[in-house]
Amino acid sequence: MTDPQLPPPPGAVPPVPPAPSGAIPPAPPAYAAAPPHAAPPGAYQVPVGGYAAPTGAYAVPDDASQPSRLPGILALILAVVAAVVTPIVAAVSGFEIGRRIPQGITTTSSDVLSFLSPARDQVLWAEVAFWTGTVLGIAAIVIGIIAIRKKQGRGAGIAALVVAVLAPMIFFLVLVIAFSAGSAAGFADFTG
Repeated sequence: MTDPQLPPPPGAVPPVPPAPSGAIPPAPPAYAAAPPHAAPPGAYQVPVGGYAAPTGAYAVPDDASQPSRLPGILALILAVVAAVVTPIVAAVSGFEIGRRIPQGITTTSSDVLSFLSPARDQVLWAEVAFWTGTVLGIAAIVIGIIAIRKKQGRGAGIAALVVAVLAPMIFFLVLVIAFSAGSAAGFADFTG
């Protein structure tokens, strides 16, 4: 700034005279309207027609269809066959094996298993029952685990698992009892 008592420097603009008292200074120029803000590139944009109006009210979702209970039921059927049917076949065969054993016992043969010769058909049936029960029991365990895991007949799958695990014990208990009863009957007939 310069001192008001000194002359103005060359090329200086003369000062604006003071406005008369009571005059209103002119309004400052208006600013241009700002352009609307645009979304940055890659940002989510509002759909062209705007957002759709909500339709309907909340409704209970459709009841999902129940999964098939077939694996659980199949496992239970296999386990029951392994725990009931095969021990019955083994019991009949075991009784006949026990009844026929005394006929094959001799002291002249050096073959240890020759005493089973009179009951070879019944021994075969007992073996077939054992292996059938084993295959059915293992299948029942596997299918029962799958049924439990996939929640397809979970209760039947658990029951099948329990029955299939108990089936070998049932099989051998029934076989030993039937064989013992048959042996007692066979020795009674042999000595009587």
